[in-house]
Amino acid sequence: MELSHKVAIVTGGASGLGLATVEAYLSKGAKVAIFDLNVEQGQAVAARLGANVLFCQVNVSDEGSVQAGIAKTMDAFGAIHVAVNCAGIGSAARTVGRNGPMPLDVFSKVITVNLIGTFNVTRLAAAEMQKNEGNADGERGVIINTASVAAFDGQVGQVAYSASKGGVVGMTLPLARDLAAIGVRVNTIAPGIFNTPLMNASPDTVKLPLIEMTQFPKRLGHPSEYAMLAVQMVENSFLNGETIRIDGAIRMAPK
Repeated sequence: MELSHKVAIVTGGASGLGLATVEAYLSKGAKVAIFDLNVEQGQAVAARLGANVLFCQVNVSDEGSVQAGIAKTMDAFGAIHVAVNCAGIGSAARTVGRNGPMPLDVFSKVITVNLIGTFNVTRLAAAEMQKNEGNADGERGVIINTASVAAFDGQVGQVAYSASKGGVVGMTLPLARDLAAIGVRVNTIAPGIFNTPLMNASPDTVKLPLIEMTQFPKRLGHPSEYAMLAVQMVENSFLNGETIRIDGAIRMAPK
């Protein structure tokens, strides 16, 4: 699918990997709806990027909020062809720590945002994609979800985060199989450590060991590198049902 004259939703699109994807899609001639909770940041990004960008304040884990964002996108742009799920939260808590077992609501919140939120946007966006006219292959839409290398080698304290991202990986193939009937492809990107606001908020004692575990290039990933892969996943129509790590060959140690 070509991005030119297409409409994309990008959750978490006001910063980090999502923002880089918004900018990459715009450069390819797409129109983009940013779904984000941060109103001030989202509106500022939309104003800076111009008329082909729409900001919608959306809580990805809330059904009504996502439905309202999709309705706003349809009213503004008339269709949805691509959905990229970048919205997510992190956590750092051991299963049993100094103060006892991890509070269940900590685990539940991460699962709710990262896994249930991803599925929520996927299902509702796909329902609109099936209304599109198919191309020569019958393709009507593309969904790209974001996991993490923590889905495969999660560290101490990452049990909630790793479980949520492992769930995103685990549903990639069944989603692709479910949505094949309506001509919608589904792939997942599993990033390593990237230069994002979430990572930059971490102290050097957290960042530097992770950079050391990265084989080559030995640095944080650039959000534009994630975005390049998000472009390719749309444009390469035979890429379906796959999870691709983009991580400089990092394999994270236990801690």
